[in-house]
Amino acid sequence: MPSGAQFEIAHGEQRATIVEVGAGVREYAVAGRPVLDPYPLEAICDGAHGAPLIPWPNRLADGRYRFDGLDHRLALSEPERHNAIHGLMRWWPWTALEREPSRVLMAARLFALPGYPFTLDLRIDYELSDAGLTVVTTATNLGGSACPYGAGQHPYISPGQGLIDDCILEVPAATRILTDGERQLPGGREPVEGGDYDFRGPRRLADQRLDDPFTDLERDGEGNATVTLRLRDGTRVELWMDQRYRFVELFSGDTLAPDRRRRGLAVEPMTCAPNAFQSGDGLVRLEPGESFKSRWGVRLG
Repeated sequence: MPSGAQFEIAHGEQRATIVEVGAGVREYAVAGRPVLDPYPLEAICDGAHGAPLIPWPNRLADGRYRFDGLDHRLALSEPERHNAIHGLMRWWPWTALEREPSRVLMAARLFALPGYPFTLDLRIDYELSDAGLTVVTTATNLGGSACPYGAGQHPYISPGQGLIDDCILEVPAATRILTDGERQLPGGREPVEGGDYDFRGPRRLADQRLDDPFTDLERDGEGNATVTLRLRDGTRVELWMDQRYRFVELFSGDTLAPDRRRRGLAVEPMTCAPNAFQSGDGLVRLEPGESFKSRWGVRLG
């Protein structure tokens, strides 16, 4: 199996499978109905389906950044756009450190390597409950110096049958980060009010293409921001993120393989903006021994 060992958890009619390679969510369903768009057991994870994005989400231009006066260069994992993308842990084997019927704690250690000479202890806690699937990501700096850190995850909400075109989307974001069409790198911001990217009120997706980061998220009394996708049969899927996630990327999957296009809407909570290792926008500075914890989750509404 390309994704390694499969760790299944369950609670009532809910089922989720977490994988060894990358520690992502391969599938999450309720009563047999996909909530997150799955990928096949025999397939390599495509389009970062369900994967954690550590120690940075989204893109880093030219793989280059400067931190504490030193220059670093990472391998270009998106060579066609000359970017490093979605961190370093997507193809890393993780260990199931703790297992319960409704919970699994995945762990890995990111050792210092060229371009990122820092050491992180990483834990991702997946748990099913009456509240749905909850994901808690914790990073601890094990090194002797500060390091740059960001986190995200790449789940795709499933429309059930068919495409996402007939779904109704609601996103509590006041600002869209503008990106260029060639490399998908940020180049400014604009308010969404009244425009094609204003999803603060529910709107049908239709054929709108999305591969866009958003910020200035409206939050509830607990500090969570919630993206809602209402499916054709009226079912609601809600993906929430805590205050550590200040940004969210929406991706309609138009550049995936033909049989995967628009079969799910990627709603990607991110602690920092695209290219944050260069811009510093939302970037976390982890001091030696310091930990950073972030939470998101998804449920049927």
